[in-house]
Amino acid sequence: MPQFFLNKRLIILLVSIIILVALIGFSLRDRDQLTLPEQFIKDTTGWVQSMVSRPAHYFAGFFENLKDLQNTYDENKELKKHLDDMARLEAKVYSLEKENTELKEILDKKDSLRDYDPLQATVIARSPDRLWHEMIIINKGKSHGVQKNMAVMTSRGLIGKVKSTTPFTSTVQLLSALDPTNRISAALQGDKKLYGTIEGYDKENEWLLLKGLPVDAKIKKDQNVVTSGMGGVFPGDVPIGKVLKVVPDEFGLNQTAYIKPSADFYNIEHVMVLKRGMEIPKEIENDEVEEEEDL
Repeated sequence: MPQFFLNKRLIILLVSIIILVALIGFSLRDRDQLTLPEQFIKDTTGWVQSMVSRPAHYFAGFFENLKDLQNTYDENKELKKHLDDMARLEAKVYSLEKENTELKEILDKKDSLRDYDPLQATVIARSPDRLWHEMIIINKGKSHGVQKNMAVMTSRGLIGKVKSTTPFTSTVQLLSALDPTNRISAALQGDKKLYGTIEGYDKENEWLLLKGLPVDAKIKKDQNVVTSGMGGVFPGDVPIGKVLKVVPDEFGLNQTAYIKPSADFYNIEHVMVLKRGMEIPKEIENDEVEEEEDL
């Protein structure tokens, strides 16, 4: 009996394998239309696959989008860093180009100064009081040969004179300072030189005042105004500015010219102190300073 059941099971297994092979062979045949059971199974399987794939694709896409968003954030952060660095570099390049231009102009200017030794200096401080004594402090002093009343200029023109010195710094009073004793002997260039004194500053229009010009002198607009060189304290022919207009003084005895300065009194970084090329005895120097201030 048991032997019969064992044979029966073997027969069933063989029949099942035969049926399975037959079904596989049947399904592999080229047919125009599937059977109803096959259609049902395929539709059921497709519906289940669709139900599973949609959420799977959604979650996969969600995490992929999160990753893309994170990558975008990191890239944006890196680009902002480069952009900030680029802005810093552009500002630095602009500053270096401006400084390079100023230094080139100063070097070119040195060749035109006769009998004077231009000493290059850098502005390290400025007086906060712009309503009265306008002062700047430079990084050169007595130890570098700087002395009181020496002329100070930029590559564009005269800006003032040394007011006081220490071993390593000097204080420069600008021409724009509202100080009655702040006077510079100047000359109008033309067919005939006319001499006057730079004293006073029009704060509203940012003009220098050239006083003491002869009342009958014919002065034209845009005439150059330079240092006169009288007294030996300042070199001659250092640019100061150009004439804008001329008016008679309050007594009608002289004329006053309004001068547009060649130099910028506000934006000052590099200057030149004009040191005399030869030493002058102290007594003579004091007499020359007094003569310069009396003009």
